[in-house]
Amino acid sequence: MSTIQQLPDLLISQIAAGEVVERPASALKELLENSLDAGATDLRIQLEEGGLQALKVVDNGHGIMADQLVLALARHATSKITSLDDLESVASFGFRGEALASMAAVSKLRLASRHANTLHAHEIFAEGGKLGATVPCALNDGTTIELRELFFNTPARRKFLKSASTEYAHCDTTVLRIALARPDVSFTLTHNGRVQRQLRAESHAERMKTLLGTEFSQAAQTVLVTAGPLSLSGLVALPAYARTGRDMQFLYVNGRFVRDKLLSHALRQAWQDVLHHDRHPAYCLFLNVDYTAVDVNVHPTKTEVRFRDSRAVHQFVYHAVQQALSSSAQISAAVPASLRPAIDGAFDSASTFSSSHALSSSGPTHTASARHPFAPQQGQFSHWVAQTPPPYEPQTDLTDAAPAPHMPSDDHPLGYAIAQLHGIYLLAQNQAGLVLVDMHAAHERILYERLKTSFAQHSLASQVLLIPITFETCALSVATAIEQADFLQSLGLHITPISPTTLAVRSVPHLLQHSDPAQLARDILRDLAEHGQTHTLEERRNEMLATLACHGAVRAHRQLSLNEMNALLRDMETTERANQCNHGRPTWFQFSIQELDKLFMRGK
Repeated sequence: MSTIQQLPDLLISQIAAGEVVERPASALKELLENSLDAGATDLRIQLEEGGLQALKVVDNGHGIMADQLVLALARHATSKITSLDDLESVASFGFRGEALASMAAVSKLRLASRHANTLHAHEIFAEGGKLGATVPCALNDGTTIELRELFFNTPARRKFLKSASTEYAHCDTTVLRIALARPDVSFTLTHNGRVQRQLRAESHAERMKTLLGTEFSQAAQTVLVTAGPLSLSGLVALPAYARTGRDMQFLYVNGRFVRDKLLSHALRQAWQDVLHHDRHPAYCLFLNVDYTAVDVNVHPTKTEVRFRDSRAVHQFVYHAVQQALSSSAQISAAVPASLRPAIDGAFDSASTFSSSHALSSSGPTHTASARHPFAPQQGQFSHWVAQTPPPYEPQTDLTDAAPAPHMPSDDHPLGYAIAQLHGIYLLAQNQAGLVLVDMHAAHERILYERLKTSFAQHSLASQVLLIPITFETCALSVATAIEQADFLQSLGLHITPISPTTLAVRSVPHLLQHSDPAQLARDILRDLAEHGQTHTLEERRNEMLATLACHGAVRAHRQLSLNEMNALLRDMETTERANQCNHGRPTWFQFSIQELDKLFMRGK
């Protein structure tokens, strides 16, 4: 029978290293955060073989006293906290006092430092947890920590590390994450003797543009919201910039990069109406809360947090981002970069975010007569119309949608319709130039927002069909129609079984009275059968409404009159999130007169 034994300190430190120092990037993160806690404004990182061979961080922080170098490498020794009260309101990155001791246990470590109040620097070496003597050394100021041969004495751990290029990529990502949150600090990253990143201290706008790229900056909407002790600032990319992966998701709590399930859920909900389920949003957001309202002592890596009032934080983040995505000012988001204000102007020197976003019309005003002799007649560009469709049903008054003789004005940023192209796209003229609209995508968003509003107000009216539409289906769909009858009724759909494999649609939502009832029912029942058992109906409600909207939107090759096209434009201007359809695709684009002139080489 085995007996209980006290583990030796070295083994304890090696075990702790498995949690704190997973790979070179983990060690780098801890070292950089220690440097920032020490007040460093310049950080120089030197890597060899992705950090596997050597990892060195040089800072200009306030340094460590010579008589405390040994203590700095001891387990549970820290200058960050002294009591439980301090732990409950941690403002520093580090506080556990485990990182340096863990690194010293699994590497050949050199720690050199000169405190700001002393004339001389000192250093200490550690190899596999064994400490050498503290001796004088040459160092101008700050602290230098160098790790060599990480995990040299724990080969089982080392064999799980990847190639040098992969480990370097992780280290580079670590530098990027920390540098995004600290634009006031300069960073230099060197790998195998070659400089890979060199960042000077700069404004938040410049740092984000440098690290996230011009494309992201131009596709981003600014966020700046404060509610009591909570504030959220940053950039959220519009759905057209959605990614196939999560590589452009940066979330910070009090300056600390985190991967928090609560916040991730809030952000997914904020994008759910405008993003296809296979795509991922892009954002860089900074949440600030009272230090006493968040617990960072959740996981050794400190990338998880726990909020005292998690529901309030969730709702705050959700509504702040949703508002940024649905803002009526976002009507400018589809304007090309040449017409939008530079990203640098969206931030001030204090790294706060401006929420102003308006349609740019800074270029010269160009107008054209609606009765131009060469203007195409409506219908010239529409083909394959099988029958006369029902009219477009506008949300706004048609009296303001007459095609002529109105001229483009600031009152109507999307301008006035001039033609329809192949029954798919709508062409309009505004003050800036030409507007190109995907009419199905735009109408789908309009219908979706109307359906959501009606549903929320319990006023989703039904249209009883004079003759019920019957269709053959599978037994599962029939069973779903019976089980979910009440929910279907709440959507304005009345579907009843008339045989084990036949259903009848007796009413449809009034807003969708011109859609195909049978196909509409099939799609809704398929969605319910697929997700109804794993998702609550409340969670699925908006997806159901989105399906309804897709069926009710004007189809390709549908001929619209100029009045109907203008009514569609006016509805877009008054509809939230009108820049994207329900799947995150753009609904319109702006082409300026200058861009058109360049296309045709006018003035050359």
